[in-house]
Amino acid sequence: MDLAVELVGITKRFGAFVANEGVDLAVRRGEIHAVIGENGAGKTTLMNVLFGLVQPDAGSIRLDGRERVIASPAEAIEAGLGMVHQHFKLVPSLTVADNVFLGMEIRRRGLIDHAEQARRTRELSERFGLKVDPDERVGLLSVGIEQRIEILKVLARGARTVILDEPTAVLTPQESRELFRILRGFSAEGMTVIFISHHLEEVMEVSDTVTVLRAGRHVATRPTAGLSREDLVRMMVGRAVNFARRPRGARPGAPVLEAKALWARDARRLPALKDVNLTVHAGEIVGIAGVAGNGQTELAEVLAGLKVPSHGEVRLGGAAIAGRSPAEIRARGLAHVPGDRLARGVDRNASITTNILMGRQNAAPWSRNGLIRWKKVAEEAETLIRRFDIRARSAASPVRSLSGGNIQKVVLAREFTQGAPFLLVDQPTRGVDIGAQEAIHDEIMAQREAGRAILLISVQLDELAALADRILVMFDGRIMGEVAGEALDEESVGLMMTGVPQAAAEGARP
Repeated sequence: MDLAVELVGITKRFGAFVANEGVDLAVRRGEIHAVIGENGAGKTTLMNVLFGLVQPDAGSIRLDGRERVIASPAEAIEAGLGMVHQHFKLVPSLTVADNVFLGMEIRRRGLIDHAEQARRTRELSERFGLKVDPDERVGLLSVGIEQRIEILKVLARGARTVILDEPTAVLTPQESRELFRILRGFSAEGMTVIFISHHLEEVMEVSDTVTVLRAGRHVATRPTAGLSREDLVRMMVGRAVNFARRPRGARPGAPVLEAKALWARDARRLPALKDVNLTVHAGEIVGIAGVAGNGQTELAEVLAGLKVPSHGEVRLGGAAIAGRSPAEIRARGLAHVPGDRLARGVDRNASITTNILMGRQNAAPWSRNGLIRWKKVAEEAETLIRRFDIRARSAASPVRSLSGGNIQKVVLAREFTQGAPFLLVDQPTRGVDIGAQEAIHDEIMAQREAGRAILLISVQLDELAALADRILVMFDGRIMGEVAGEALDEESVGLMMTGVPQAAAEGARP
């Protein structure tokens, strides 16, 4: 067997915490190899060992049949490895080409040769089907294009094996399919791809081989062909997981959140919300479906007080909140799980305990006479760590030490226990593994049954079908139509997501 990468007996400990224990991984040259497992299973740590970001406590690495000690990412790159991280590392003010060659600039007479960098970027992008404009500023581009730039950075450094950590966590379904086309092109050219994922349909669609980790140990390596989603779930979690629509109780109550004739502009001062009208009742989950970039972000920002609408009215519990500050809106009864957990959900340098305290540090029982009751806060943090199954060494661990899915659980633990009558929940399971998705869905349904009004924004139609009572479909800042959650038809909803009015979309069904 012609192996590009072989890890043998890799063990990595962080204090008393064992992230990897005797893990073996064999990846054939030219294959697409998926590594899956729950959050905390050791997937990212194993890839960090391979890329030289951390050093193993035991075990060995072989590349192309030769044993290697990879002491740093620089040595990994020299050995032909490239890694695209889950959270991108781009400079928004620079062009695409300048980002691709950042740190290895092409110079002529002592100055950066921007034209040559652009030429080589264009050449690489055309060879591998990564469509980009080398002269465009990165800060103006979509997340999907940013990921292409990260891949181009890896290719420009001569990678023969590309490692991708949760590559579709921030992509739309359309962008994910385009990424898979690119990865198949890599494989056809003899390159090797290792990717970490929790989206099992994607694993089954694009990978040749799948390795499953659980609790830091190797469980199985199998050819993907012939495996079912249920097979993968059992290997990952050790049990069956519920993907079905969740049962629900009583009919919705009184209106809690009302938006009328709502307009707002995006960062370029162009209309991003166009005459949006919606109502969310107590004990109801209203879903927002749509391809990312069609006004969902601006809608969430307006409702949370992060953006002032151009026109229109928003009422929360009967009180006008449009244009109010985020603190005022939260005080009126809003809890917010933001779509970008790192930018707006947490302080990465603070502990889990501190992050769970945020927003209620001045309220009883967490504070008394202006002083925070840290013992009480610590007890609450430990309780929520157990309830939300946050995988961490301790409540004092900084959030930056957690996986993406566990960071999401910290945000959910804080916001879902505020007691707020209205929950604004944006992409709740982005970057979260299968077992944790089920638990998060259970928590959302529990909030509904407790009478909360919930606006659920998600790019995953199956998530909306499982949870929402009603689903509003957005395109280009407008509501294109509304469907009942139990009657969701992916074909007609998909047409509405491309701008086809509801009547026409439903009439187009076979």
